[in-house]
Amino acid sequence: MHHLTPFCLLLGLPAPVLAQQRPAFQPDSLRRLALREVVVTATRTERSLTEVPIPVTVVSQQQIKAMGSLRLGDVLSEQTGLTTVNDHGQGIQMQGLNPEYTLILVDGEPLIGRTAGTLELSRVAVGNIQRVEVVKGPASALWGSEALAGVVNIITEKPQPGTSGNVRLRYGSNRTMNLSGTFNTKGERAGLTVFVNRYSSQGYTLLPGSTGPTQPPFTSYTAQSRLTYRLGKKTNLSVSGRYFTEGQHSDLTVTAETGAAAVVAAKTKQHDYNFNPVLTHRFSNQLFATARLYHSGYRTRENYTYRADGQPYDASYFHQTFTRPELQLDWQLKPTQTLTGGAGYLRETVAATRYEQRQELRAHYLFGQYDWTPVPRLNLVLGARYDGHSQYAGQFSPKLSGRYQVRPWLAVRGSAGRGYRAPDFRQLYLNFSNPVIGYSVFGTNQVRAKVTQLAAQGQLATDPETGQPVVYEAVLAQASGLTAESSLAYNAGVQLDPNAKTRITINGFRNDLRNLIETAAVALKANGQSVYSYRNVTRAYTQGLEADARYLLTPHLTVSGGYQLLFAKDKAVIDRLEAGEVFRKDLQTQETERVQPQDYGGLYNRSRHSLNLKLFYENQPEGWSVSARGIYRGRYGFGDLNGNAILDADQEYVPGYWLVNVAAAKTFRQRLTVQAGLDNLLGYTNPTYISTLPGRLYYASVALELGKRSR
Repeated sequence: MHHLTPFCLLLGLPAPVLAQQRPAFQPDSLRRLALREVVVTATRTERSLTEVPIPVTVVSQQQIKAMGSLRLGDVLSEQTGLTTVNDHGQGIQMQGLNPEYTLILVDGEPLIGRTAGTLELSRVAVGNIQRVEVVKGPASALWGSEALAGVVNIITEKPQPGTSGNVRLRYGSNRTMNLSGTFNTKGERAGLTVFVNRYSSQGYTLLPGSTGPTQPPFTSYTAQSRLTYRLGKKTNLSVSGRYFTEGQHSDLTVTAETGAAAVVAAKTKQHDYNFNPVLTHRFSNQLFATARLYHSGYRTRENYTYRADGQPYDASYFHQTFTRPELQLDWQLKPTQTLTGGAGYLRETVAATRYEQRQELRAHYLFGQYDWTPVPRLNLVLGARYDGHSQYAGQFSPKLSGRYQVRPWLAVRGSAGRGYRAPDFRQLYLNFSNPVIGYSVFGTNQVRAKVTQLAAQGQLATDPETGQPVVYEAVLAQASGLTAESSLAYNAGVQLDPNAKTRITINGFRNDLRNLIETAAVALKANGQSVYSYRNVTRAYTQGLEADARYLLTPHLTVSGGYQLLFAKDKAVIDRLEAGEVFRKDLQTQETERVQPQDYGGLYNRSRHSLNLKLFYENQPEGWSVSARGIYRGRYGFGDLNGNAILDADQEYVPGYWLVNVAAAKTFRQRLTVQAGLDNLLGYTNPTYISTLPGRLYYASVALELGKRSR
């Protein structure tokens, strides 16, 4: 295997033949452990997982099947350092950073359609996933915006020699059904894969007396395909596409204009599609080029009508598009030096109910990476990227990482880099006024004009002393100059292979966050409500430690575990606490007292402690597969109860909890596989704060392999 080959694994295309292999230090323990997973997300080039200088987690197809997972959220929630959070949808928290700071890719291209920064993980089926790569720490030097916390790259299956396919059916609690099928064929020049999936559920209700179901009934469809064709000895073409659609329906109880309760029929529809042709050409054994074009669209529509007479209650829509051409070159200068460079252009548009008109963002970018092995045991990777944007200042994102093999059983690695996240359409262009409560929210690109308009219409409160509209000019000035959020991040760790059966990795991290965007009042309305916009003010940090251990107990049984210790705090709050400026009211005695620095629990929705324990039994000759996984999330803050707007009281925490998932499968004649499983074995629920845990979930599935692949 060549130490570096460009993007070919990602695209399902033949790897270029480099003139020479770069000398690499190959410790015996790594060979014996036989963990030669290959990753592409960390450096945009093919690298062995054991040699990558930054923290990377790989979840294989075999693991995904053994877990019985159906959607991407199921897979990510069981990995060390990743926490599933529910904030405008199911997202993933990485190194203490919220979902909006993690970039989600499918075969190296971004999924779009975030709600308030969160990309709903249940949109991604895992039936055709080859592996999932998780890169922790800022990856903006290679991937740009939204990669401030890290990157999750879903690598789908590529055409394999021969003709084969499979059909899978699963049924479980809440009348949840998953039906999928794949088809694969590949000849001498052309290859094709097709994946189709239908996923549905009747939903559930955790609080029977609520106005609507916790999870409404839904049905979704996914279709994905990839065509590869060898145009010549040095040129290959890959064309892939994906389409997803989901519909939800439910009845909600609302208060009508007359003040009486009324039932509203809610229907929601969303569509997600993308198209991705990729052309590769090998100029020589040292120079390889990749040209890519990616276009994606995301649409939602919500309609609410009164059940009694069919009259409209409310309606909204959201349309987003993303288009990006990109060119990448990989040049092996010497056996120990590889240079990667690229350039691209992107255009995003959005049209929605809460925007006055169709909005557009444009950007161009350049990136480069120098991979150098000065001595056999040392690997250094230096990368940088510049993004120029039509709506905010240009961003420069450098990163340096290195790995040193100290002993055959010990390697150390570290990285330092800058990440950033651009302001989104909502923060730039939103135009929303709540018709019931009466407040307004405007994006920063139009808030000054809107405030002037409200003042002219007499909708702003008047200062009794000056007679002028109440406008907070200092805050308004901050809102008018919104810039990208950024971080300086550091990761350092060790990898130990004390024997052929054991692997231990430990990583410490620190993210210093700057210019985080938050909502702020810019004016006061005559009705007593506020006019809001967005500004850069918050300074925060997250830091902690992650540890993973894996032990091969028997030839068929693997035991593993992971732990994360996390601290995430607002620096401005720390300064106020140290100055003695923060007070709270005791909820029992109603007395006021000063809050001590040690009482501050940090940012909301972050667990100080989280861990996982896993058992995987795999006996291929006998056709058995069994897994048992326990995931613990420590307590975390949900909101302020004592009036000081920070987390500092025991009553402000959601208690910690365990989730235990088990699954067992048996394969007959290498064709037919039956599986049964139980998620949330302990039946834990918390209806008030955790809407995604409906209790125990039973399921059974059957899979049939068709055809055969060439050996």
